[in-house]
Amino acid sequence: MRPLKIAIVGTGNVAANNYLPFLSRQEHVSLSYLSRTKSKAIACQQKFGGKVCDSPAELMADEPDTVLILTNEDQRYDVACQLLEFKPKRLFMEKPLHARLGQAQVTENDFFEARELMRKAEQQGVETAMMFNYRFFEVSAKLREVLAGRNTGPLRQATLYVNYACWSHCLDLLQHFGGDVTTVQALNGTVSYGSGRQQGTDLAAAFLMANGATGTVLGTSGSAFKLSLYHLILNFEHAMIVIDDLDSRLEVNFDNTNYRESYSLQPNFSRWNQYASSFEKALAAYLQSLEQNAPPPVPGRAGLAELQLEAALRRSARLQAAVNVQQDFPMP
Repeated sequence: MRPLKIAIVGTGNVAANNYLPFLSRQEHVSLSYLSRTKSKAIACQQKFGGKVCDSPAELMADEPDTVLILTNEDQRYDVACQLLEFKPKRLFMEKPLHARLGQAQVTENDFFEARELMRKAEQQGVETAMMFNYRFFEVSAKLREVLAGRNTGPLRQATLYVNYACWSHCLDLLQHFGGDVTTVQALNGTVSYGSGRQQGTDLAAAFLMANGATGTVLGTSGSAFKLSLYHLILNFEHAMIVIDDLDSRLEVNFDNTNYRESYSLQPNFSRWNQYASSFEKALAAYLQSLEQNAPPPVPGRAGLAELQLEAALRRSARLQAAVNVQQDFPMP
């Protein structure tokens, strides 16, 4: 394995709990940190090793192979724009790609700002990647195996119930497994739930997909965190698929059998074990792409496509009218 220099911007709980335990165990990886709260960067250095930098210029002077932007979503756009001034080789970003008011309150302008960010990165030849670690859940891998090897037919209907903590991930999974959403019609609720960046009103919507599939989605901060954080039903032509919570359960029902196939966690594992493990799988895949100089497993464009859908939902709710996703929010 060739040595890799990885720069970390943002050294809060996400970095310390989900990224650095794995990255610090990789002998061929050297780490550097930058944080607006230097004490947090120093704490990471003391626990995981590496180098603390005082400025973006110092961080980029070492010419890292990639920069992981792990700040809060309300800071990510500004940090990425600042880093692009130094022409990095690669940028890797947490989800959602950009949300100035927090992930429960994505705005239309968030998409347009993020689109300009991605366009600028592409013009500079900067490779971008996203952390959509739900794609690396075991049930996601099993579903890809089912779709590739068995006759499910195309997606026909989908129903999503999602806590906003998992919102961008689940919208990504919908399009990852079902294709682009083309039209949405949404309504906002009138009661606000949650607090801080998780505070928001419910959003309910109907949608149409490029292949003609229809569906509904409900986003909320009003569901109890100790209960299931999301429930997805994907109804294909010959099979109904149910996905429940953080890598907890996958149910496969085919129309030509009397039996259902169910994949669920063993009693001695928790959804939080699976959640932590999904970061390691996603990071391992990303490091492999760096070592092989190959495209990232989840490109930055996937983050923009997810934000495109969120922005269209918000516009539809604001106008109380149907919105053409691809026309009103064109991708670059």
